[in-house]
Amino acid sequence: MKKVFSIVMVAVFATAFVACGPSAEEKAKMEERAKQVADSIAAAISESMNQVPTETAPADTAAATTETAPAK
Repeated sequence: MKKVFSIVMVAVFATAFVACGPSAEEKAKMEERAKQVADSIAAAISESMNQVPTETAPADTAAATTETAPAK
């Protein structure tokens, strides 16, 4: 009888854990928050890509032309 009771209790606990997932409203809030975070990250990356220092740009191009291997 103890084994049957133990099996039933395990089944009840397993069902309780599965049933305690987020509701549809909570899922929608999580998706909206994830979209906001993704948009924020994309905006920060876009902004940082547009801010190229003007002082290092000519030096970078000059270094790239002098470091190339000679043609054979």
